[in-house]
Amino acid sequence: MHWTTPRHLLAGLALATTLGSLAIALPAQAAGLRMAWAQDATGLDPHKQTAFSSLRLLELVYEPLVRLNSDLQVVPAIADSWEFSADGLTLTFKLNPNAKFSDGAQVTSADVKASFERLLDEATAAAARSNFLSIASIDTPDATTAVFTLSQPDAPILVAMATINAAIAPAAEIAAGTIGTKALGSGPFQLDSWTPNSQEVLSANPNWAGGKTGVDGITISVLPDETAILASLRAGQTDFALINDPLVATLVPNEANLQLNRVTGLAYNVLQLNPARKPMDELKVRQAISCAVNRQEVLDTALVGEGQVTGPLTMPAFRSDPAGLFCYQQDVARAKALMQEAGYADGFTATVIAANGEPPVASSEAQVLQSQLAAIGVKLEIKMMELNVYVDAWLAGDFDMAVAQNGGRPDPYPMYNRYFTKTGNLLKVSNYVDDTLDGLMQQGRSETDPDKRKAIFQQFEQHLTEMAPWVWLSTGYSYTAQLKTVQGFQPNPTGSLFALSQVTID
Repeated sequence: MHWTTPRHLLAGLALATTLGSLAIALPAQAAGLRMAWAQDATGLDPHKQTAFSSLRLLELVYEPLVRLNSDLQVVPAIADSWEFSADGLTLTFKLNPNAKFSDGAQVTSADVKASFERLLDEATAAAARSNFLSIASIDTPDATTAVFTLSQPDAPILVAMATINAAIAPAAEIAAGTIGTKALGSGPFQLDSWTPNSQEVLSANPNWAGGKTGVDGITISVLPDETAILASLRAGQTDFALINDPLVATLVPNEANLQLNRVTGLAYNVLQLNPARKPMDELKVRQAISCAVNRQEVLDTALVGEGQVTGPLTMPAFRSDPAGLFCYQQDVARAKALMQEAGYADGFTATVIAANGEPPVASSEAQVLQSQLAAIGVKLEIKMMELNVYVDAWLAGDFDMAVAQNGGRPDPYPMYNRYFTKTGNLLKVSNYVDDTLDGLMQQGRSETDPDKRKAIFQQFEQHLTEMAPWVWLSTGYSYTAQLKTVQGFQPNPTGSLFALSQVTID
């Protein structure tokens, strides 16, 4: 990987303002965007990464066939167009003939085929593998045509493809086994250097089919925490920042030179129980935990009220009032009775893991849950971990309970099938599946009528919350903050930062 010197500030000051006794100096112009976040990427393999920070970096470098716009509609990326056959068993993509990787090589149907074959190979341990199990074969009649033959109709497969976990990588790099050791994509930027937990330097991809980016590059600094990010924004040392802490986000609008971008997100905060471990293998114990949790109190305390209580379905097209779900109103008396029926009247001790920094509220959520569950005799020991250590433990299912923030999708199938179907590739994370969940997932996958699909997945949600392998808590907002000199950023409910390809700096 080539290492470069970060961009220097241009000489000259356009504006000086004062916050308290601090003089703030803002650069008049910048060739590149100075960005900051508090949690760095954990790896460079787009097919395997699950950490939000990794996905946010890699979506600037790689591209999928299609992507989701800010209205959650599927729009072209590498593919110019696509078409299902009348029976729903063939999906044909026409690729943009101008799509090129940053080394200048054309993106061809051979790269598409190699990428999806890698995704489907169990040895890859791809994060989204089970979303694509309906793919029976991929044909490449010419360089710009990829034909997917499906084993069954698969209504949500396009949404599943609209993620960086389904990025198209060069077939040559896949064959060479170098995916993850360097980042060679067809996205708006190329990664020039990465110093883990310190800095990433990206430059505009001159071969990007999307045209010229609004800035020549992006230098991403990893700062110690989000209060440091806010201070850097105030001082004009950072142009744009990813914010995850709701409390810090609420402070941004108080600053005259800053703008907060806030959009309702699809990601959800959740207490994951591990039904493979005693006593969480007992349904009544899991239900007791669900009944003991006051979700609104967790939201108000840990997220300073920034969000709303949610069930599993966070997407606008499927979401309904969670008040009708199992034990969504705290009922400590019922929880104690369930614990007694399960043979745990005196409670038990368990460890809950949480990551430092992703999300920043994880520690606070764990503490509120610790207090609430103490009322039914559950003694929670909180174990905070660095993100890469947490991700490894989470993927291995090595926890009693886990405080997590998981990504959302506009469709329930690609959002949950990998956790809660018999072929789900993240079954080690959930350690739970049953015939009802699996059957409803398969029905929802093949059904194309929107109203029928909604009814199917609402049954799925009802059953899932009643079985309580996890306790869904809340959904919040995706935040970014920027100097008012930054123009053109369009926030996305998925949290995507792809729109940085369009920003300019006055």
